[in-house]
Amino acid sequence: MDLKDLKRLLEAFDKSKTNILELETNDFRIYLDKSTNANVTPQVQVQNEPQEKVVQKIEAKPECEVEGDIITSPMVGTFYQAPSPDSPPYVKVGDKVKKGQTLCIIEAMKIMNELEAEFDCEILEVLVEDGQPVEFDTPLFRVKRLS
Repeated sequence: MDLKDLKRLLEAFDKSKTNILELETNDFRIYLDKSTNANVTPQVQVQNEPQEKVVQKIEAKPECEVEGDIITSPMVGTFYQAPSPDSPPYVKVGDKVKKGQTLCIIEAMKIMNELEAEFDCEILEVLVEDGQPVEFDTPLFRVKRLS
C-alpha cells in the first residue's frame, strides 16, 4: 500500500462512523481507534522490512461527522469500476443508484463478482481506484441513503 492509498484509507476512516479499523498484510499493519478520548492520537505502524518499523502519528478528528454510509468490499480481490477496460464505469460520483444495481466488480480467483447496492443511494465518493487490490472490509464507496 503506497502513501496515496494509505491517505485515502485514513480519510475514509475519519469520515466513517466506524470507530476501529485494523488491517494487516505481509508488508504492514494498521490499527486505528477513534472511540477513545479525543485527545489521544492514533498511531500507524508501517513495516517495510521484517525487523524495521516506522511509526507515523496521525491526528484524529472524532468530533467531525461526515454524512453518508460506507460500502465495503465483501471479499479479497481486485476492484474494477467497469465490466471491461473500454466500458464506462458502473457508477460515478453523483449517480443515484437503485437497490440491486451493480456498483463494481471484485475479481477473486479469476471469478468476476458483481457487487450490488443493498439499498437506494447516491454515490458521494469512490474510495478506491480501478484495478486496485482490496481486502475484506476495504471501504469502496461513500454513499447517501435515499428514502
